[in-house]
Amino acid sequence: MLFDRHKRLLALVDALGGEIGNLDFQKLLFLYCREVETEPSYEFVPYKFGGFSFTSYADKRRLTEQGLLAEEERVWKLTPEGRTLAKVPPMVRVGMDGFARRKASLRGDALVADTYRRHPYYATRSEIAARLLATDALTRAAIDAARPPRGQPGLCTIGYEGYTLEGYLNRLLQEGVTLLCDVRRNPLSRKYGFSKSTLAKSCEGVGLRYEHLPELGIASEERRCLQTQADYDALFATYERDNLPQQGAALAKIHSWVQEDHRVALTCYETHACQCHRHSVAEALEREFGRTYSPRHL
Repeated sequence: MLFDRHKRLLALVDALGGEIGNLDFQKLLFLYCREVETEPSYEFVPYKFGGFSFTSYADKRRLTEQGLLAEEERVWKLTPEGRTLAKVPPMVRVGMDGFARRKASLRGDALVADTYRRHPYYATRSEIAARLLATDALTRAAIDAARPPRGQPGLCTIGYEGYTLEGYLNRLLQEGVTLLCDVRRNPLSRKYGFSKSTLAKSCEGVGLRYEHLPELGIASEERRCLQTQADYDALFATYERDNLPQQGAALAKIHSWVQEDHRVALTCYETHACQCHRHSVAEALEREFGRTYSPRHL
């Protein structure tokens, strides 16, 4: 089954000629999502060469497996079957074709530099900005101004429910987080990007350190049949009584990271901290090490 974003991805490749290099396509997809779509199909993070969507590359792998994109590492290339399925509503296609015409002369370094000028935040981790913008002091200054400041050492918490991977990473960056501490017992997720290996690699790509402390988690079978806040409160009361007192070493490890000047974010699934054991971990840190650990729940 193709999602709407998959069809739009195929249609954009088609509008751009049916074959286009990785870097050019990523920048054009970025500009299309940011400047044409009212509800962007993809979100992006500041990465090595500017705005980047991990999700779009996961979709590329899926579409390649389905035979809709050619199995070529350095380009996005429609197969004949992919071209037949590159169908979007007529007004969407009109917008894509107009976008493709407007950007027809922009490729390579000129295209990348254009995205940096238009959207400096997404160039804040670029490895090539200094070279591309050597004579453009104004854009370099805009990129510096858009760079999120490193957060004060301390603690915050965040759940990934409701986030895309890219939206989640951007929230961490904009909050000045430097270290993400995963407190899930089993760091697996059916939602793209939030299983341990993918999340750790994505964090590394945007300059965040990832650590996993499974001993602070709650077994999944204990989380079944939670219907009301009272159910959650009872679960956390048991967790705080039976589990947390045994986790002094894990709490001390988090404390050591803060002492190393990290801004640590404890993460699990739920949006609301009151429905996630991460709030219990944060409160235990506050009791053990003082009020400097009074966390902000993102």
